[in-house]
Amino acid sequence: MYESFRRFDVQTSDPQVSIHGVVGGAGPPLLLLHGNPLTHIHWRLIAPRLASDFTVVATDLRGYGDSGKPRGLADHSNYSFRRMAQDQVDVMRHLGFERFMVAGHDRGARTGYRMALDHPDAVLRFCSIDILPTHHVWTNVNRAWALNSYHWAFMAQPYDFPERLLAGKEEYYIRLKLGSQGMGKGGISDEALREYIRCCTPENIHGVCEDYRAGATIDYEMDAADLAAGRRITCPVLVIVGGQSHTSKFYSYEEAWSRYVTNLVACVALPCGHYPAEQAPNETYDTLVKFFRI
Repeated sequence: MYESFRRFDVQTSDPQVSIHGVVGGAGPPLLLLHGNPLTHIHWRLIAPRLASDFTVVATDLRGYGDSGKPRGLADHSNYSFRRMAQDQVDVMRHLGFERFMVAGHDRGARTGYRMALDHPDAVLRFCSIDILPTHHVWTNVNRAWALNSYHWAFMAQPYDFPERLLAGKEEYYIRLKLGSQGMGKGGISDEALREYIRCCTPENIHGVCEDYRAGATIDYEMDAADLAAGRRITCPVLVIVGGQSHTSKFYSYEEAWSRYVTNLVACVALPCGHYPAEQAPNETYDTLVKFFRI
């Protein structure tokens, strides 16, 4: 899927975790971060084209794909977006990039959000794809959103309740979640589904649950503290949403994002659901290039 890219595994500042990914192309560095329950192959229809203009780095977040999957700590801090962001900063520095641009989808966008706050000197531009800030979601839950995004609460339940319920049902879970469960699903190739199924192991399920446990606790608390202190993302921010996804149907994404950033360049709705890079790759590519080609 990335024939012209070089594969790598980079040891992070956490001795328990190395990050797997690919790098290719030439030009300004651009980091691509996937969401749940995906891997770096989420970008396979776009990354090779972006490599004509950028040095593209696409990685697996900790807990996902072929990256490290440590056992979660009691406070879930080793799966917080702060820790995930540090992983990716470590990777980019290892590759020789102190400053770079970031596009993230779903959990990858939440990682990018925290990265832009914690490492403002490193993140030049940030594109968030089909999310609202974590703090906004948890403080504005409504019935329709909850029914479509029940997994936020389910996977955040204490260890090991969700892990046990999903054990032995990994293929069923992936095909249902990506194919039809909730608004804006489907449109993912069987080749990609097989790769996502390969990576859906008990260790991955635990990592995902810890990711969501952190999101409901330590991540929310960090975001609330930042908002109360007036700390907002200062780099240029582009928000992409799927026009048929829960992000655009249940909330005003422009209003939501304006509370958390100081330089909101644009909010763009594409003709797709929750997975723009796979459901509308051409439109997603065009929008990203326009934003990042500076």
